[in-house]
Amino acid sequence: MKLATSTGDFREYTNSTIETLEYLHEAGFQYVDYNFGPDYSRKNDTYGENWKEYVEELKKKANSLGLEFVQAHSPMGRPLVDTEEMIRCTIRSIEVCGMLGIKNVVVHSGYVKDIDKYENFRRNKEFFLALMDTAEKWDVNILCENFDIMVFDDTYWIDNAPDLREFLDYVNHPRLHACWDIGHGNMQPLSQHEALMLLGKDVYALHVQDNLGAKDTHYIPYLGTVNFDSVMYGLKQINYQGYFTFETGVLGYWNARREFDLDKRLVRPSLELKKKAERFLFELGEYMIRTSCDW
Repeated sequence: MKLATSTGDFREYTNSTIETLEYLHEAGFQYVDYNFGPDYSRKNDTYGENWKEYVEELKKKANSLGLEFVQAHSPMGRPLVDTEEMIRCTIRSIEVCGMLGIKNVVVHSGYVKDIDKYENFRRNKEFFLALMDTAEKWDVNILCENFDIMVFDDTYWIDNAPDLREFLDYVNHPRLHACWDIGHGNMQPLSQHEALMLLGKDVYALHVQDNLGAKDTHYIPYLGTVNFDSVMYGLKQINYQGYFTFETGVLGYWNARREFDLDKRLVRPSLELKKKAERFLFELGEYMIRTSCDW
């Protein structure tokens, strides 16, 4: 199993995703998950006016550093509310994946208040099927991810392995598979290995992160309560062939902090400290794979 991380690791330190590649390379990473979220929120790079030219520049930069794009994450939004916009922006991400040679892109399912599980399934099926012609054209798989645990009243979303398994079977499309988010799974009672074995061969990608079981904090491994032996056991049982892909804040910028407007000098660590943390993340991932991955 090979180690990867997300271009989102440096989202708060750069104005363009391409700048991140230098930092990932410096940390030791060779395999990269392209996060379309910052591009979409900034309306630049892959969502800018000259996006095709940007993708060519991105490829040249990655090649010069010896980096390979191996999976991606489409922009998050509200697919069951802003459906046309989410179809449009997700199709763009699929097209870019095709141009970069990325075979798997994670796409979140949607939710809306006051509909039950099966109406949620029906509407999400319509959303995902609207992506499939583009996915077929570019030879890209769409991966539905398990959410973190539901925190809103009167709202259902797909936040556990049994329901994700049921949804994949309900849609029953050869391009639709699963991304297992380990941190999200830690917020559920089902063990990691049982969840992975339930999803089986449909697990095409991972989001590796940790938490304390109550909030989706995206800690690095060993700062939370995820049992990574259970994770690795499950991956071995399903003969997982994908990447061990981090989706962490490294130094915790994912966490919601209390507001304080009088001084912001410690809002985030310096870039130099962040780069050192990224190197530690690489070394930690290498250790975990070297120690546990024997298949």
